[in-house]
Amino acid sequence: MKISTRGRYATRMLLDLAQHMQSGFIALKDIAERQGISKKYLEQIIPLLRKAGILRTNRGFQGGYQLSKPPHEISIGEILRVTEGSLAPVSCLEDDNMTCARSAECPTLPVWEGLQRVISEYLDGISLADLLAQATHGDDYII
Repeated sequence: MKISTRGRYATRMLLDLAQHMQSGFIALKDIAERQGISKKYLEQIIPLLRKAGILRTNRGFQGGYQLSKPPHEISIGEILRVTEGSLAPVSCLEDDNMTCARSAECPTLPVWEGLQRVISEYLDGISLADLLAQATHGDDYII
């Protein structure tokens, strides 16, 4: 599994909003400048995050973006599922329907299911609030 630029930038954008949440709605240009990310690229990510209920927008003067829920309620796993789709390590686990014709007798399936479980538990166990604390305290995340 490889996390794309979209997933990494969405995480950075939301972490920036979490860091500045006391400021109310934040202008996209400010996030883009602080993060060194193209504003146009962030504009492509915003609809995904809005539709998923992670991001709230406000138009007009004093408009911008803010998190729609507290940072401790937004996991890295949630962000990556919104931006990347499935976090499955193999295609046969990408949906719940198990579309692979060999799944009933596949001797390697338990390996991939275990890997998917570890990935999901790890990423779902880290919230934006955890990343903020880690940035402040310097803690490392390890499996």
